[in-house]
Amino acid sequence: MSARPPKAPPIPPFPGLEIQADELVWSGRFPLQRVRFSYERFDGARSPVLTWELWRRGRGVAMLPYDPWTDRVALIEQFRLPAHAAGLPPVHTECVAGLLEEGEDPEEAARRETTEEAALTPDLVESIGQYMLMQGGCDEVMFLHCGRTRLPESAAVTHGLADEGEDIRLLIMPAEKAFAMLDSNAIRNATCALSLYWLRQNRLRLRTEWNQE
Repeated sequence: MSARPPKAPPIPPFPGLEIQADELVWSGRFPLQRVRFSYERFDGARSPVLTWELWRRGRGVAMLPYDPWTDRVALIEQFRLPAHAAGLPPVHTECVAGLLEEGEDPEEAARRETTEEAALTPDLVESIGQYMLMQGGCDEVMFLHCGRTRLPESAAVTHGLADEGEDIRLLIMPAEKAFAMLDSNAIRNATCALSLYWLRQNRLRLRTEWNQE
């Protein structure tokens, strides 16, 4: 394969890093590279030559809608084939999430995904942080957010983009119930777990600050 897609640029230089081969082996929606390299170890010695596959997913975003007036959160459920393949329940409880489009601002992307996947519109958004989920084999960086959202009383509808085959069920629940699910390991999605841990740490502050506006 000669032409490299924008999501799979050559590995950039770094002090002590020596790239011996950088091959594009798959150029689908998420490209796959095979890289042979060595690096300078902590003791100054050279590492052995390693061959790693690198899955290039790019940047993603997630949003945890939180209603400070009623102390409730909005999560989603959808079928995930990889979860089933891993031996976990295939219907995964998650935050709304998606991938950034070229040149898109992470907060704007998170707002867009919240509308597409949950039909919700946060008016205030706070950044939670940036995290890697699979640093051993994938370059994806997730930008996590929490958004102030007036949540409806019930959520007995499904959402998602039909042209992407999405079938997403909205869950609205008290924050304490979400925390109990987190503590019992009923939530197996890392993005959702990180967001809920952050909310539990910042919940009282948000209820004070966000209730004043």
